[in-house]
Amino acid sequence: MKILAFGASTSARSINTSLARFAATLIPGAEVDLLDLRDHALPIFSEDLENEIGVPEAARAFFDKIGAADGVIVSFAEHNGAYTAAWKNLFDWASRIDPKVFQGKPAVFLATSPGPGGAASVLASAKGSARFFGADLKAAVSVASFHTVFDAETGRITDPAVVADLTEAADALAQRAFA
Repeated sequence: MKILAFGASTSARSINTSLARFAATLIPGAEVDLLDLRDHALPIFSEDLENEIGVPEAARAFFDKIGAADGVIVSFAEHNGAYTAAWKNLFDWASRIDPKVFQGKPAVFLATSPGPGGAASVLASAKGSARFFGADLKAAVSVASFHTVFDAETGRITDPAVVADLTEAADALAQRAFA
């Protein structure tokens, strides 16, 4: 089973990438492709630019990675209550290939933040639009106060309740991807 996992952030120290990576380890035997959004840098989307240059290869490569996966884990970083500019831009370019960017793949959406909100605003937005963009959403989990529940040395979540929520989400993804 191939899982594409990533944090929707371009930070080299992204806590959302750490969360996506950890969640992917909860699927036994999964082959995990940990995508780095920094490898998919693109010019700001506009129709004029699209008419001039077409869809950039980085957007096609991202779209193809989703297509090659059996399931997708995305952990959304929240900037001022919304998606990061890098994620929104990559998503906009990919949607020009096909509006169903997630291509019907089973998905788990996550979000985390250093504070008590757990990036719940951006997660709610992602959940609300998932079906319009071809995501077969199996679970969504917000993790509050990330630095309190994550051990950076081991790369693991330490709070048993959070681990239970993430395990349930991973199980839902694995069951759908194997079906």
